[in-house]
Amino acid sequence: MKLDRTKTLFWLGHLGFVGLASILALWLSPAMASDAAEVAKTLPDGAISWGFLAAAISTGLSALGAGIAVSNVGSAAIGAMAEKPEILGRTLIVIGLAEGIAIYGLIVSILILNQII
Repeated sequence: MKLDRTKTLFWLGHLGFVGLASILALWLSPAMASDAAEVAKTLPDGAISWGFLAAAISTGLSALGAGIAVSNVGSAAIGAMAEKPEILGRTLIVIGLAEGIAIYGLIVSILILNQII
């Protein structure tokens, strides 16, 4: 199977957009927080902003990495299933492991947000 470069760039562009949107949403959320003044009293200056930025980056980059991993593993799994259809269960496990990367990034961002909120 030949890799179509335009399709790959199309999906990478969409993943980049989703990552950037999540970074902006999490970074701008302190401005929308109702108790930001209370949190700001207990943490050093700039810690809240850096915490939200760290949470956004961990979520965005892990989602981007998971998208790249699933695209590579998924195409290889489909190719392997075309030759040997009985390995469907094994390929689903490998694809699930690749999707776990995004969940790990989400867990890290939740842990970061629990520390600053």
